[in-house]
Amino acid sequence: MKFSVFQVTRKGGRPKNEDRMGYCYTRESGLFVLADGMGGHPEGEVAAQLTLQTIAALHQRDARPALKDVKSFLASAVMSAHQQIMRYASAKAMLDTPRTTVVAAVLQDGRATWIHCGDSRLYVVRAGQLLTRTRDHSHAERPRPPGSTEPVNRNLLLTCLGSPSTPLFEVSQPLELQQGDRLMLCSDGIWGVLDDALIARTLASRPVSDAAPELVEMALRRGGTTGDNATLIAIEWETPDAAGGRGISTDTISDDVFASTIQAGMPTDGELDDLDDDAIERSIAEINEAIRRSAAKRG
Repeated sequence: MKFSVFQVTRKGGRPKNEDRMGYCYTRESGLFVLADGMGGHPEGEVAAQLTLQTIAALHQRDARPALKDVKSFLASAVMSAHQQIMRYASAKAMLDTPRTTVVAAVLQDGRATWIHCGDSRLYVVRAGQLLTRTRDHSHAERPRPPGSTEPVNRNLLLTCLGSPSTPLFEVSQPLELQQGDRLMLCSDGIWGVLDDALIARTLASRPVSDAAPELVEMALRRGGTTGDNATLIAIEWETPDAAGGRGISTDTISDDVFASTIQAGMPTDGELDDLDDDAIERSIAEINEAIRRSAAKRG
């Protein structure tokens, strides 16, 4: 696999950052995950972090070096994340449960397959055009009869992880990737203030290492002092950006290498704000070092 990736999150106008994102990969399988902890419920950042850690841990266990069944993996991993959140709430005897949305994508065998629950989105841009995006599990995007005049509440979600009711989710059909395809996972702090056309145009017009921070900065400006957390992961397929330091090729790594930017432990209080650039750079440096060691061993 060869891809470029850039991830960024900012607190915006909120008191704290409840979004979490990250990616991990083996020689033949890449996982990208984003979760948006829900305000109005306790410890949304914990629900989001538990979701990332659970899905990443299962990917590390099952991708040896590829997943046997990507769609089954995604469905079972998201349900496992939901169960981990419920166990956490039960262990702390919480009256209300932490909750989060999630979107996750697996890139494997030249195809992308994704799952989402709630209103965190995935976009696919090809040849400068929006090819597809997920449809939110929300009051605003649920099917309606033609001519319906029912009022729309964009903020009302129909499902999420951590809710007492069983979460609903959708798993996509595999999409055959083409060189230069761009995929973006993002929270509603991005798409809530930037329309689909602007997102697609920005992603298509420059490398993801430039497009991703530009989209976040635009979202922060438009959101203003009351803007939501703004978080995204952007991937460009088969075009590693070696000069920018964000390009990854797994062709030379061995089957036993598992590289990840997702923290293994629960975050401390000091880690619940913006994920700073230095932390992202350290994670990428660790990944590159693992690749270097593996290539040296093979040589």
